[in-house]
Amino acid sequence: MREILKRRRRLLSRRNDKRPELISEALTFATQWQWPVLPGVAPDPQGRARCGCPDPECTVPGAHPFDPGLLAATTDARMVRWWWTNRPDAPIVLATGGQAPCAVSLPAAAAAHALDLLDRRGMRLGPVVASPTRWAVLVRPYSMQQLGELLYAKDFVPGALRFHGEGGYLALPPSETGHGAVRWERAPLPGSATPWVPDVEAVVDAVVDALTRTGVSAPEL
Repeated sequence: MREILKRRRRLLSRRNDKRPELISEALTFATQWQWPVLPGVAPDPQGRARCGCPDPECTVPGAHPFDPGLLAATTDARMVRWWWTNRPDAPIVLATGGQAPCAVSLPAAAAAHALDLLDRRGMRLGPVVASPTRWAVLVRPYSMQQLGELLYAKDFVPGALRFHGEGGYLALPPSETGHGAVRWERAPLPGSATPWVPDVEAVVDAVVDALTRTGVSAPEL
């Protein structure tokens, strides 16, 4: 019994240590960068790979909005502070599109190969969000028409690429999800204003070319 109580105290201590960080990061995204955010549904405490939402087959456990819904995303400091004061462990979810960046994501292994090749070519990338399963390159907001025209012009687009555009969402660091911790693979410059991000065309062209030239498989995840 004594050992169980010690483990509980250590767990509570780790959670308490994390609370100010989540609140602080959520406020930075919302107020300094003007990115609309909202709390995501937490992973099921009974199983890390399961989601706390009612869907037993959820494919993005702990990494999506549920209550409130995506339309509640805001840049209002009072609302953000209230959310994370009452839900201190909630993942930080970005509502992509509009005034916020969009993203292009792909499986982690393929993304690592692609970014390495792009670095050697000297291509400038903005922030890259990484989870154990997928990495997401932040890009400038784009419309569905713009994306459709871009993909139509391509001879081949890997099926594992996902596009987080208008009406989409993305978990931001330092969230904890059912797939593990979300972190910055490429962090925004410290103290910068709203981070610079590239156009979606440049990222898709470069990633598709990198995956094709290296022959890296990118299975759907």
